[in-house]
Order: sequence, then C-alpha cells, then structure tokens
Amino acid sequence: MNSEHIAQNKFKRRTPSSSFYSSIYSEVEEVGWENLVKLNESLAFLSFRIKDTKGRAHIIEIHLPQSYPRRAPSISADVPYVFELNWSTTSRLKDVVQQFREHLESLHDFWSTLDDIDSYLWVVSPRPPSRATSFRQINVGNDCCIVVSINIWNPRSLPECRFLGPDSAVCVMRKTWGRTNKRWVPNKSFHENFASILEISLPKPPVTQKDDQQVECGICYAQCLPIDEELGDKSGSAVDYICDNSSCGRAFHNVCLEDWLHSITTTRQSFNVLFGNCPYCSGPVAIKVNAKD
Repeated sequence: MNSEHIAQNKFKRRTPSSSFYSSIYSEVEEVGWENLVKLNESLAFLSFRIKDTKGRAHIIEIHLPQSYPRRAPSISADVPYVFELNWSTTSRLKDVVQQFREHLESLHDFWSTLDDIDSYLWVVSPRPPSRATSFRQINVGNDCCIVVSINIWNPRSLPECRFLGPDSAVCVMRKTWGRTNKRWVPNKSFHENFASILEISLPKPPVTQKDDQQVECGICYAQCLPIDEELGDKSGSAVDYICDNSSCGRAFHNVCLEDWLHSITTTRQSFNVLFGNCPYCSGPVAIKVNAKD
C-alpha cells in the first residue's frame, strides 16, 4: 500500500498541471512557435531552432526540471562550449534563448573560420562537419593529412597542427611549416594562409559542381546509388536533392538524406515529410519519405 502511495505521488509530480501547460505555452509564444522544433508531452524537454546574424541555423535543447522555474533549466547545443546560464526565479525561456543568441555571436569568427575550411579544403573528418568541434582533418594530397586545431577564442590565429602520412612526406611538410608559419596573416582567409605556408597546391573538396558533370552525394560520397533491389526505382540513381541554401548547395541522394535525418533527434515528421537540417550548413531541409519521383 505504501509503495502504491509513493508511485501515485511520483506520477502526480510528473504530470504537468493545466497552469503549468499554460505557463510553458506562454513562454514558447514569447520565443516564437515558428522557432520550436520539439516539445514533449510532459513539457520536460524543448528544442528551438535559432539563426545567428549570418543565417546559420542552430538547435538549442532545453531540459526543464520538475521545480522549474525555481530551478534553472539545463541546456545543450551544437557549440564548442555551453555558456553559463544567468537565471533567477523570474527568468523565462526567452531569456535562455536571448543568452544563446549572444553566445552564438561570440562564436561568429570561430564558425566563419570553420566555414572557410569546410568550403575550400578537403575535410576528411569530422564528417559531416560539426559546429561543436574545433578541429578539422584536412587532406593535403600525397596520402597526407593535417589535423588543425582552431583556437576557439582566437580563431584567426595560427592553428596547432598534427601531420599524418608517410614519414618522408610528413617530414618535408613539418619543416616547411616551421620555416614559413610566420607568413600567417590574421586578416586573411584560413585557406589562403594554409596554402601559402605549405607552399603546395591543395586538393579541392569533393563537393557539388554546378555544371553538367555528375556530382557526389554529400553523405555517401558516391555519384550513384548501388544497384540494389531493396532501393526499388532509386537503384543506381544519381543525386536528387540539393540544399536550398545558396552558400551551401550540397547535393544528396534522397534516400541518404532520409537515413541521415532519421538518425538526428531534432528531426520532425509531419505526414510523409521529414523536416530537419542540412548536414553541412544546418539550413532547413524537407524531404518526402520514400519519395518515388
């Protein structure tokens, strides 16, 4: 009997009251329903899509404790480090989002540097690129890669590097880097500095080419899907989806993008349409599930 009483009390604490529903809905409205990505039934978890001043889309996940708003919510986001939330009993969700926006602006130069690397250099890892990581492994040719670590607080400065590849080639690159790294100019783009210091012609990334040539999928890196009965009429097909973001324009196989979106917790589905984010630029994407056209 005692255990039943305890269980009932736990259930009551987990079941939001109508006033709590009304309060949270009011706070979501202040942020903007158009920015809401997810809100679970217990109102313990919300996520919003927020754009920075450069149009980059970012997802912030907010977990509300049972004693909210007396206790501050916990937050997570695709950022290199999470800001320290300033909270009081009178704070609301809009205050969380406003502090998140300010945090995004403080990371503007950091992400601009990563965008430059991802756009002009052949990034091997991480794939797809992550806004939360401060490193990039770059293919520089001759079976060699360089892992660059970007300083989050001073992203335009000379990065730390680790050279990977055959000893003979790595030795030459390391000596060249040590001899020429004083050429690094903070107000120049990363890819220009990188090429200048290494004194080599760097391979271009395998990205979408806006011409008549076949292009590779940004997820599986193949021009065409394999010949497979399970793929139906998509078997052997070329890329059939292109990101609408003009500064991105990455191409994908619809089925590859569908699998990717299914693997992301922030993806939403309405009827037969998946709504999510581009793996490269985080811009909004929407595709039909099992599209046959």
